[in-house]
Amino acid sequence: MQNLLHPIIILAITSLLLLILPVIAAVLWKKGAGPSLVPLFLGAAGFLLFARVLELGVHMVCIVGDNPISRTIMGSTPLYVLYGALMAGIFEECGRYVFLRFTMKKHRAPRDYVMYGIGHGGIEVWAITLMSILSLLVMDVLLMFQGAEAAEKLLDPMGTGTLGPALEAAAGFSIAAGFVSVFERVLCMSIHISLTLVVAYGLDRGKSRLYLPMAVLAHALLDVFPALYQRGAVGAAASEIWLLFWAALLGAWAVKLYKRLSTSPANS
Repeated sequence: MQNLLHPIIILAITSLLLLILPVIAAVLWKKGAGPSLVPLFLGAAGFLLFARVLELGVHMVCIVGDNPISRTIMGSTPLYVLYGALMAGIFEECGRYVFLRFTMKKHRAPRDYVMYGIGHGGIEVWAITLMSILSLLVMDVLLMFQGAEAAEKLLDPMGTGTLGPALEAAAGFSIAAGFVSVFERVLCMSIHISLTLVVAYGLDRGKSRLYLPMAVLAHALLDVFPALYQRGAVGAAASEIWLLFWAALLGAWAVKLYKRLSTSPANS
């Protein structure tokens, strides 16, 4: 029990930080720039529709289901990385474009675009990372009070035997793992805000044919190392350094675009 108490505390703190991260970002930006909260919810809706419904639907056919396409993709690391990176870039950036163009007609200020990015990145924190951390927390609690054998029966009543790695991850969750989880989400939220400004700038200046493909390409490139990490081709450190590089690069670009948008006649 004592050995499991430490991971449980770390998981609980990590869950709390992930829960409040988007809230803090939205509150601070709302207080500083004073935008409407509507773009925040539109950004969240855009992510859920395009990434968690449409893109996930394609994944169910191309990588989850058992068919010639999925077997080909899953059997090749280059194809898996190419597929995963392109799908993320195409669906999320095209979704961003659709929502910015058709649902943000009354919210065209640069500060609104940033709020949209916070909503997009924030709901990703909750829908993906927070849910994963909470599942590990539940596993640790069950391990503590029920024991490994009883916990596995509760979580895997069909006896598929696929929970072993997850139970090990839950029992061995460390401070470093918690830090990486939160740090990665901070980087990803920053990236989503930056890419929102890239797509928005293209819309504002009538150059979407140039800026939307650039956003798709940038998104695909930044997902290359995370996809390689999922395949075990690179380590976690390399994946995080790659994300940090892209967060810094896109952040610098987004700052310039924000300044240009702020000085345009419509926003002056």
